[in-house]
Amino acid sequence: MNLDFAQIVPYIPFILKGIKVTLQVTFFSVVLGFLWGSVLALIKISNIRILKALAVGYTSIFRGTPLILQLTFVYFATPQLTGYNISQFEAAILTFTLNSGAYISETIRGGILAVDKGQWEAAKALGVPYRRMMTDIILPQAVKNILPALVNETIALLKESALVSTIGLADLMQNANIVKGTIYRYFEPYLLAGFCYYVMVMLLTWVARVLERRLRRSD
Repeated sequence: MNLDFAQIVPYIPFILKGIKVTLQVTFFSVVLGFLWGSVLALIKISNIRILKALAVGYTSIFRGTPLILQLTFVYFATPQLTGYNISQFEAAILTFTLNSGAYISETIRGGILAVDKGQWEAAKALGVPYRRMMTDIILPQAVKNILPALVNETIALLKESALVSTIGLADLMQNANIVKGTIYRYFEPYLLAGFCYYVMVMLLTWVARVLERRLRRSD
C-alpha cells in the first residue's frame, strides 16, 4: 500500500483552517433557516390560502431539487439575473438557508400541530391575541418537541456543507482538494477531512443525546 502521511503534515494547518468556514456556513444556515422556516410554518398553518399555497409550493421545489443544483444556480445565475456579483460565502449561506428553511418549516409545522389542543383552546378562552399565543405559548412548546429533530438537521447541514467546495469556497473539503492537487495524493488529505467531519458530527450527536435526556427529564 502506497501511503505517505509525512507529505501531508505541512498542509494539516491549511486543511484544518477550512473547519472555520464549514462551521460558519453551518451555523448561519441553521439560525437563518430556523427563522425562515418558522415564518413558512406559520404561513402553512394560517387560513390565508394564497400565502399557504405559495409556502407549500416553495417547500416542494426546494425539497424536490438537488441541493447542488440550487447552490450552483444561486452562485452562477444571481449575477446574470440581478447584476450583483454574489460572493461564494453569500451564495452558500443564501442557498443553505433557503433549503434548510423548507425542511425546518415542515418540522416546526409538525411540532406546532403536536401541541395539545387544550393549550390552544385555553389561550383563546382567555382572550390571548394570536401573536402572543404563538410566541409565548405554542412556539416554545413546539420548539421543545422538535429540538432533537433540529439538531439532526444541523448534522445534515454540516455534512452537506461540503458541497460549497464545488463553487470554490475554502471550506474543509475544498482545502483538502487543494492539498490533493498540490501533492498529487488523494487518500491522505481526504482521510484527514473525513476524520474532521466525523469528529464534528459525533460532537453534535452527543449534544443531541444530552438535549433529549434533559427534555425527557423535564417532561
